[in-house]
Amino acid sequence: MKNTVLTAKEQKAKGEKISMLTAYDYSTAKLIDEAGINMILVGDSLGNTMLGYEDTISVTMEDMIHHGAAVARGAKNALVVIDMPFMSYQTSVYDAVVNAGRLMKEGRAGAVKLEGGVEVCPQIKAITDAGIPVCAHLGLTPQSINAFGGFKVQGKTEAAAKKLLSDAKAVEEAGAFAVVLECVPAKLAELVTKEVGIPTIGIGAGNVCDGQVLVYQDMLGMFSDFTPKFVKRFENIGEIMKNAFVAYDAEVKAGSFPAKEHEYTISDDVLDKLY
Repeated sequence: MKNTVLTAKEQKAKGEKISMLTAYDYSTAKLIDEAGINMILVGDSLGNTMLGYEDTISVTMEDMIHHGAAVARGAKNALVVIDMPFMSYQTSVYDAVVNAGRLMKEGRAGAVKLEGGVEVCPQIKAITDAGIPVCAHLGLTPQSINAFGGFKVQGKTEAAAKKLLSDAKAVEEAGAFAVVLECVPAKLAELVTKEVGIPTIGIGAGNVCDGQVLVYQDMLGMFSDFTPKFVKRFENIGEIMKNAFVAYDAEVKAGSFPAKEHEYTISDDVLDKLY
């Protein structure tokens, strides 16, 4: 079944959990889609996992469009949500709408995601008014990592918790169809989930959220530069891949690969005529 912003809201209403994973390329998106995952996030985390940046700040619109379009070609049923990169929406409402439109037209997104609460509600409203679905993102917002002073749990004080709750209500009012809650205390995420009518997608926010999202390289053990507390490794694919690469290297250098079964044949009569 094709996943849409409406089916996501229906899942929350029915108490059905929503699954979401990141993807950045066609082949991975195709596998995730075939597994039945509801949503695929083309996250600006590609800056870390695909491009080797230390953070997401350097990711461009062109990066997001390039990877987003590849994912969209592989996802037939999952809802593809593409991140709006740093400074693609903060500068003005006009820039936000134009860049969200590019992600839809060129990146073939089903929705866009942007970080921030009440301060970006004018952008959320304008983008949704233009017919583009928006997923909000609260809590630890990686594009603001310099302002936060590092990767830290958000919403732990009374003031911070009140702001997060009011931000969640504000982005819903502005038109967001869902909100990602990242690195938020589980009990606070539970309260937000009860107080808003849109789905909450948790990442380091406990299991009471309406859905969950992880970076696929993290949950497969393929990215070890930094592993957050909230990550569970469902398989150690990174080690399997590395072992395969080592075996390939050894066979190539030993001359045992390719073997006879990997070769194409040609008639000796044809070869005789070449001399």
